[in-house]
Amino acid sequence: MDNRLCRLRNTLASREIEAVLISRQENRYYLSGFDGSAGFLLVTGARQILATDFRYLEQASKQAPGYEVFRTTGDLADWLPGLAGDLGLTKLGLEADDISFAVYQRLAGVLAQYRLELVPVEGLVESLRAAKGLEEIELIDQAVAISDAGMEYIISAIEPGMTENEAAWELEKFLRDKGSQPLPFAIIVASGENAAMPHATPSNRAIRRGEPVVIDIGARVAGYSSDLSRTICLGSPDDVFKKAYGAVSEAQVAAIDGICSGMTGKQADTLARDVIEQAGYGAAFGHSLGHGLGLSTHEKPHLGPNSSDTLADGMVFTIEPGVYLAGWGGVRIEDTVVLENGRIRVLSRATKMEI
Repeated sequence: MDNRLCRLRNTLASREIEAVLISRQENRYYLSGFDGSAGFLLVTGARQILATDFRYLEQASKQAPGYEVFRTTGDLADWLPGLAGDLGLTKLGLEADDISFAVYQRLAGVLAQYRLELVPVEGLVESLRAAKGLEEIELIDQAVAISDAGMEYIISAIEPGMTENEAAWELEKFLRDKGSQPLPFAIIVASGENAAMPHATPSNRAIRRGEPVVIDIGARVAGYSSDLSRTICLGSPDDVFKKAYGAVSEAQVAAIDGICSGMTGKQADTLARDVIEQAGYGAAFGHSLGHGLGLSTHEKPHLGPNSSDTLADGMVFTIEPGVYLAGWGGVRIEDTVVLENGRIRVLSRATKMEI
């Protein structure tokens, strides 16, 4: 935590901001270890304060021993002006992508009398979180192991006639039994034409032989998430499945082999997109190649056609090309990976189909 706070303070100093109010839950946890659902961090050049209400005072003291714990009463605008005034602050950063406009307006109106300037900041802590430390990578790897085991389990358990909802529930029970915290996102089990929707919701549709089944799952350990997708077929796949699956598989291999440190998210995306376009499925790959993974299921870096994010060692992200054909279904293959020594190391180990 000391190193993380030091890096945050260096960033604040470079922007000439005296202090920052951290409101996003993942960022609070990253900087303090406090995982309560309500509270704020107020970080200045010399002090760090965890402000929360009566419900979390004891928890805050235990989980964030390096912080001064401040008891809040009422709304943010009720207690922040007095605290900021006591600290003698004149310029305060706010997480603009987390604080609502209504709250900002009210706060700005109250703070005007204190001559305290509010400075909207975006991605301040998220940029610090992008490159993971060894302990973080180990926690993600533990989450990956749970999702790998879950995928192997459900692939062996699915039978024709089982509904998407039944398969999803079996998976959720398995992942929790194996030690996952509440899942980082809702499980996707999409069969047949439902698999043409990248974010399909499991339904009571019965899974049939010979059709694509897209399964997307994740697990969470100590707040850190995994993300894993496989596409399977019960029985013999048809020619459409073989061609689409082959294109997606080849695209993923091209990305895994070609991505390196210093590359932009756009360049990484192009490695896979070129393969899919050459196979004739360019219009059927409508989402980005991947996204960062950690305390949030979607964080920096972004790997997509418009991404200028620079990939660097320590970053953990997904590589998940896909092809989606309305009326037939879809194929997605997704692994969690980490950049190490300039190259990709694949963390996911779940079985993939061989076509």
